[in-house]
Amino acid sequence: MSKYLIFGATGSIGTNLSEQLNKSNKEIHLVGRKEDELKSLSAKLNCDYSVLDILSENLPEFLKEEFGSMDISGVAYCIGSIDLKPLKNSKKEDFKKCLDLNFFPVIEIIKSLQDSLKKNNGAIVLFSTVAVQKGFTNHAIIASAKGAIEGLTVSLAAEFAPNIRVNCIAPTLTNSKMSQNILKSKLMAEGIAKSHPMKRVGKPEDVASMAKFLLTDESPFITGQIIGVDGGKSSLN
Repeated sequence: MSKYLIFGATGSIGTNLSEQLNKSNKEIHLVGRKEDELKSLSAKLNCDYSVLDILSENLPEFLKEEFGSMDISGVAYCIGSIDLKPLKNSKKEDFKKCLDLNFFPVIEIIKSLQDSLKKNNGAIVLFSTVAVQKGFTNHAIIASAKGAIEGLTVSLAAEFAPNIRVNCIAPTLTNSKMSQNILKSKLMAEGIAKSHPMKRVGKPEDVASMAKFLLTDESPFITGQIIGVDGGKSSLN
């Protein structure tokens, strides 16, 4: 049975996506940098895992060695960051660091796995942010990197059709491990919730459910889309 690779599997969205795919009897392979968390999750879901630092200079070689012979149906890149800073305080290195995590590894991963995905009429799911389409103060760094992801999505969807579907999810702030520094303030969390038409902060399962839909044969006619999972923030505010 071909597998679904979940990069960033121990993050809140990656974990939830892995659990949802597992419940649907999909064969999954977890990828992350924290071996203790991967081992725990893989034991729970009865699946394999690979330990990988996505920033490694040996990424292309690792991908070829680890996944070169693997039969792959889908790839989700659930790795990201929240880089917030006024432009006047930003440096070129801030933008480069953000791209190094959010953008450049995606290219290497897709290049390495393209043939297997094509053979299986597979799917790729990437992640952007609502901040690309809806301007927010202090979001220049992350919005630039995720804007590149959105451009890559539609370009590759055209290049790979009809053999590989490529879609992107653009969530709002989600209650995840990564966002706890922002949401730990009750006042801040309440203000963010009220700024959404749905009057709450996003949950990991909100985003993971869409990722599962786009990865599997539940969505065979959807490609090249940037889909907001944002409580209406991008279009109703």
